[in-house]
Amino acid sequence: MSTFRQKGDARRPPNLYNDFIDNRLERNAMPLPKRPAKRGDVLTDYGPEADLTKPAGKAAPKAAAKPSQAPETASKPRRTTRKTVKAAPAETTKTVEKTVTAQETAAPKSTAKTPAKPAVKKPPVKKAATAVKPQTAPEVAESDVRESRHSNRRGRAATPADKRKLFVLDTNVLIHDPTSIFSFAEHDVFLPMTVLEELDNHKKGTSDVARNARSVSRSLDQLMELNGHDLTQGVPLSLLGNKEATGRLFFETHAVDVPIPAALPTFKGDNRILAVVKGVEGAFPDLAVVLVSKDINMRIKATTLGIPAEDYLSDKVLDDTDMLYSGRMALPSDFWTTVGKSLKSWQDDGTTHYRFETKEAGRYVVNMCLTIEGDPDFMAIVTSVEPDAVTIRLLRDYRTRLKVWGIHARNAEQNMALNLLTDPEIDFVTLLGQAGTGKTLMTLAAALTQTVDERRFSEIIVTRATVSVGEDIGFLPGTEEEKMAPWMGALEDNLEVLHRSENSTGGDWGRQATLDLIKARIRIKSMSFMRGRTFLKKFVIIDEAQNLSPKQMKTLITRAGPGTKIVCLGNIAQIDTPYLTEGSSGLTYVVERFQGWPHAATITLTRGERSRLADFATEVL
Repeated sequence: MSTFRQKGDARRPPNLYNDFIDNRLERNAMPLPKRPAKRGDVLTDYGPEADLTKPAGKAAPKAAAKPSQAPETASKPRRTTRKTVKAAPAETTKTVEKTVTAQETAAPKSTAKTPAKPAVKKPPVKKAATAVKPQTAPEVAESDVRESRHSNRRGRAATPADKRKLFVLDTNVLIHDPTSIFSFAEHDVFLPMTVLEELDNHKKGTSDVARNARSVSRSLDQLMELNGHDLTQGVPLSLLGNKEATGRLFFETHAVDVPIPAALPTFKGDNRILAVVKGVEGAFPDLAVVLVSKDINMRIKATTLGIPAEDYLSDKVLDDTDMLYSGRMALPSDFWTTVGKSLKSWQDDGTTHYRFETKEAGRYVVNMCLTIEGDPDFMAIVTSVEPDAVTIRLLRDYRTRLKVWGIHARNAEQNMALNLLTDPEIDFVTLLGQAGTGKTLMTLAAALTQTVDERRFSEIIVTRATVSVGEDIGFLPGTEEEKMAPWMGALEDNLEVLHRSENSTGGDWGRQATLDLIKARIRIKSMSFMRGRTFLKKFVIIDEAQNLSPKQMKTLITRAGPGTKIVCLGNIAQIDTPYLTEGSSGLTYVVERFQGWPHAATITLTRGERSRLADFATEVL
């Protein structure tokens, strides 16, 4: 509601003030100050179009100056009040009109002389409106966006190439990777006070977020303890033994934030960090300041303000998943002619081995599958790589001659996969491929053959990430295996395929009895209870591995004991876990990290064999 500012009583309208003075004088009370000689300025409430950067008394100078020049009568305050009401919002208008009506009732003599029509005919709305200026924040944002479009960093503001960088880390980067402060080599790192406050808010609990927040806090405390009390020159990041981190860690020891557009309220943590980054640019003029955040919207807002922003890339194995190691390579059709002079062959344990010399030995990787263009019957695997020579071994033929639990391979890729799954020298296998390529079926068939028939493993353990595609259906009843049963529909479907035999002599009863015996050798486990366990002579199947983070993948693989084989199945194009991408998935992580290890192999399946409907849907949808 609009108010009146006078020298005597700043909250009373002039007519009530006159009555108050007359009553006090009649009672011979203590002397009062003199009656004001001129009327005070009108204070208007902040409306939706008010300029918040200017004082309230100067919001409408032209509209307030006209009443002060008019003669001082009892009717003028009413007219001035209604002028102010016209420029105010609708709610304020109703409130002030009610107040004026009450004043007319309380003092009818002072208001009877002035009619109401002149006050309605001359509302200076246009003058009051011209005094209000629009905010300039949107214009600044538009100019920043316009500059960022012409940058050379895919929409990010460019940084000078001749300057060292100062990376300002967002809270989500530290929670995502507790060791991220040591991942910037010779560059410096800056942590705003807001980041430390948010770490303190997330430290309670038993989740991975709380665990990582506590880990970061411990690292920061150790760095400060080794450095001493002086933090103004930064803390060397190499104090904890991280020799690759030669930069320094800076903290917000004093306020460095600068004003940002009013459209970004600073009561939000992200906006406070943006204000600090803008201030850091002025506090460190010799360094190129870059904001690092996992939050996409945070990076977008930073770009609109002209702040260089990047994603945290240290945890990403590959920027382009098309360069992911596929585990196979096609040799040219003249391969035998090229290596004919140095080619040697021999038989060992029923298989054929070849050794040849080549100047391109670096192209070959141990346990890489090889084919020759134009020769569909040739399939081999690399067994050793020397600086100038390569040794390969022919693969067994599961397409026509051999079977695994009663099934044949339908194409060359499946034949390679079955060879890797049944090789006793390979302890870790990764099968990648789209839906319908036979990953789960072949893995389960190889597991049953080596567990039930060959007795190489004692039992089969199946686990997967419990990440739903759509909405969660809630809590599931029962024991651990009963809770995991709805997630293992693919396992049940493939068991049904493996035990559907037309030549079975036992009929339905015999097949059901066999299925019950096989299910007794299969254990369904949840990943939530894997920590601390050790698997001895187990065949472990990790299904839907693309939904696991690198840390979860490490936890599962390190459970393997002597005689255990682990198989990871997944498709990096079907990631359902939030905040995981194709480049940061745990499946991509293990494929690149295990590449070249003599006891690990990877194969990517591209040809679907589920049905013609599924194959066509994969191509067109």
